[in-house]
Amino acid sequence: MARAFPIEKYRNIGIIAHIDAGKTTTSERILFYTGISHKIGEVHEGAAIMDWMVQERERGITITAAATTCFWNPTYLPVSPENKYRFNLIDTPGHIDFTAEVQRSLRVLDGAIVLFDGVAGVEPQSETVWRQADKFKVPRICFINKLDRLGASFEKSLGSIWQKLTPNAVALQIPLGEEEQMRGVIDLLDMKAVRFDGDFGQTIVREDIPAEFQQKAKEWREKLIEKIAAEDETLMTAYLEGKTVSNEEYKKVLRKASLEGSLVPVFCGSSLKNKGVQLMLDGVVDFLPSPVDVEAIQGTNLKTGEVMTRKPSDGDPFSALAFKVASDPYVGTLTYFRVYSGMLQKGSYVLNATNGEKERISRILRMHAAEREEVDELFAGDIAATVGLKGTSTGHTLCAENNPILLEQITFPEPVISIRIEPKTKADQEKMGLSLKRLCDEDPTFKVTSDFETGETLISGMGELHLDIIVDRMKREFGVEANVGQPQVAYKETITKDGQAESKYVRQSGGRGQYGHVLLRLKPLERGSGFKFVDEVKGGAIPREYIPAVEKGTKEAMAKGVLAGYPMVDVEVTLFDGSYHEVDSSEMAFKIAASSALQEGARKSGIVLLEPIMKMEVVIPPDFLGDVIGDLSSRRGRIEETEDRIQMKVIHVKVPLAQMFGYATNLRSLTEGRGTFTMEFDRYDPVPANITQEIVAGRTK
Repeated sequence: MARAFPIEKYRNIGIIAHIDAGKTTTSERILFYTGISHKIGEVHEGAAIMDWMVQERERGITITAAATTCFWNPTYLPVSPENKYRFNLIDTPGHIDFTAEVQRSLRVLDGAIVLFDGVAGVEPQSETVWRQADKFKVPRICFINKLDRLGASFEKSLGSIWQKLTPNAVALQIPLGEEEQMRGVIDLLDMKAVRFDGDFGQTIVREDIPAEFQQKAKEWREKLIEKIAAEDETLMTAYLEGKTVSNEEYKKVLRKASLEGSLVPVFCGSSLKNKGVQLMLDGVVDFLPSPVDVEAIQGTNLKTGEVMTRKPSDGDPFSALAFKVASDPYVGTLTYFRVYSGMLQKGSYVLNATNGEKERISRILRMHAAEREEVDELFAGDIAATVGLKGTSTGHTLCAENNPILLEQITFPEPVISIRIEPKTKADQEKMGLSLKRLCDEDPTFKVTSDFETGETLISGMGELHLDIIVDRMKREFGVEANVGQPQVAYKETITKDGQAESKYVRQSGGRGQYGHVLLRLKPLERGSGFKFVDEVKGGAIPREYIPAVEKGTKEAMAKGVLAGYPMVDVEVTLFDGSYHEVDSSEMAFKIAASSALQEGARKSGIVLLEPIMKMEVVIPPDFLGDVIGDLSSRRGRIEETEDRIQMKVIHVKVPLAQMFGYATNLRSLTEGRGTFTMEFDRYDPVPANITQEIVAGRTK
């Protein structure tokens, strides 16, 4: 069958922002204006369509990225099927505990809408999601939201984007009034005032700019035109010579600059008050890429190891990336995937290139948040879900069996916090194991480990809220009652200098003995590098078949840790010499020798504990500044700067996670309930020596 919709008219987009910038409210407006929903669901009423989980509705936050498909006819074109664009839209969470949802969404999207709160401007997680979009080279447009709120300032918010994110943001609109005076927006290219009438702002009225705004609009237009003209020599010449240039010409150059990332178009409005959302959707059509406008996806040929390219075309062999696995109470396991090339039909078989398993695509579902629509086939550029894949997890590649390709995996941050968990009854024991496995499959930043010595189960995640939601889901979705311990920090161990060690494992007992002898060199690596094993054995000092056993032994020793039993990271281990015995050597002997050599070498190499450091923004009334700063300093916090935001003070601080448990209660009592804070993981740093001693003593009791 032929595709019903041209790929040039696809827009795979996501909405990304700091928590509470209005992502879900904006998504609800998009669903309403594109005709997917016939009434607007409000977050504060617990009725948002995109927030379909019980926990999301109760807490008024987004936890999982929800995908939906809708169609948009730009407001400047006549309404007709030829003028429609297909949007595959993903609404992502803003809370840093659910950062995996943002990362995996950005990996499969072609463009993004970055939302900002018109009062607060750029907030800590705005910077995080911006950096993630930079990492995946995702072109974006900005929408400064909430300009109807008290203290809102378009200029201040745009200034914070220039200062903290990019000097290349260009305003295509300015608000027609601010705070309670906000009546609409001014389009700087058309030089028209745009109002949004009707109960839900669905009637767009374009009119002349009121006299009091004309001078300001001219100045802003001048800045915009200069920025666009600087991107194209022909346009620059025409502009300098004072020739008339059409808006179409300016749009064309701005689109090219936006796709290359050299300019970022900025829109404005208020989603809650139904102002400006339709023009932002026009901006998605005008300035964000279709699958054809982005670089063709690259992968590895499974047979030769060479780099291959797959074009976004139906004629190329099928390739897709699974970016999310979710448990659905009605259909079982849902696997969301993005098709990069080729076609996929219901009932066909595909290869999972990551683990080599064959999978049958029994059903194809196009998602509308929690609703589903069955389709028979998909084409390049589509985002959809399928049911019942056995061995496919997040980041796995699905491809044509006769044309295998492995796409780049998605990497996720390591968990920073753990809690002990135990089932309340014997009946819960088995159910808990199953539910934890299901939740692990869904969420790559959620890990489950068992302590063999104590028999306890530890669950680890990105923050207290993350683990709170996991325990809540176990109870509601899987009916598992569990007792939960106190949160613990996920410390790590590493070395500070080069070192080497030798270990010989010899056992002689009647019959065949054991013999393994290794010499290892240890070297510290940059933070976040992980583990690297180098084989430098010359002249067959250790036979080839024992080398993997040495690597396995070092890995196992690193997982158990040396100083306080925490996993060791960022170390390069080089096996450079050793010896073997013709009869007595075995894999087990080399594994044990390698394990003890690593432990000895680590002790010689200045082993230290690392702890997660969090980046925090604390917003408080000015009267409490001294008390709050004093409290943060007592928690080993390093104050980076303080700034004013309307009638509040904002403190930017870096503080160890270990000191932050229960901080919300503390801050409330210090500020009479008026202080708020947001916190996100920043990096791992060495723990001070006196605190290291306490931690080691506590672990070895």
